[in-house]
Amino acid sequence: MSDTIFTKIINKEIPADILYEDELALAFKDISPQAPVHFLVIPKKAIATINDITEEDCGVVGHLSFVAAKVAKELGVAEEGYRTVMNCNEFGGQTVYHIHLHVLAGKPLGWPPFSAKLK
Repeated sequence: MSDTIFTKIINKEIPADILYEDELALAFKDISPQAPVHFLVIPKKAIATINDITEEDCGVVGHLSFVAAKVAKELGVAEEGYRTVMNCNEFGGQTVYHIHLHVLAGKPLGWPPFSAKLK
């Protein structure tokens, strides 16, 4: 897998508004927020898509949810609620091929999340 923008953020080659970092994961504000609070949680290990997660990766992938909850609480949005989303491949809306958990909050989020027409 080639380096992605997330690899460059992990390596501090490009700046990001980092909210949390430990040995396994990094959380930072999304540069194109879709809600008043929108941050990403990524593993430091490069995993291209959800399809590429191995049994060995289960711990780090679970850790992403732990970090999402921790940062949501620190930002004061945990009690009101938030949405987590992980996209997979082109039809799933994935644009950066390094798994990442979107965390959106700060306003009521409806369902379905968008109005796509089924064919």
